[in-house]
Amino acid sequence: MNFLDRDLRTSNILTGTSAIGQRRSNIEIIAEILRLGLRGAGKTEIMYTVNMSYAQMQRYLDYLVKHGFISSKEKTKTMKSYHVTGDGIKLLETIDTLLKMLAPQAEQ
Repeated sequence: MNFLDRDLRTSNILTGTSAIGQRRSNIEIIAEILRLGLRGAGKTEIMYTVNMSYAQMQRYLDYLVKHGFISSKEKTKTMKSYHVTGDGIKLLETIDTLLKMLAPQAEQ
């Protein structure tokens, strides 16, 4: 069992949008990373935009690349850019639909 499978079983995916002091679910974090990948983003941009440590960001990127949702492209010898794949776009659309369906009625 990998870290995402374990965390997904124990996290609350029904949160919709996160409020201050409320933890984001793994699903929400994955959706944020995929959204950044729509236009391409480097590790630093992902790390700061999604607000996570380097180690956390690296685990998510490794998972998303391994499963074919994100691909990496070399910009220079020392810099990579991460882009969402076709499967990643499908996943993002599915996550957005799911979160919308599960959101409290007032938020829809």
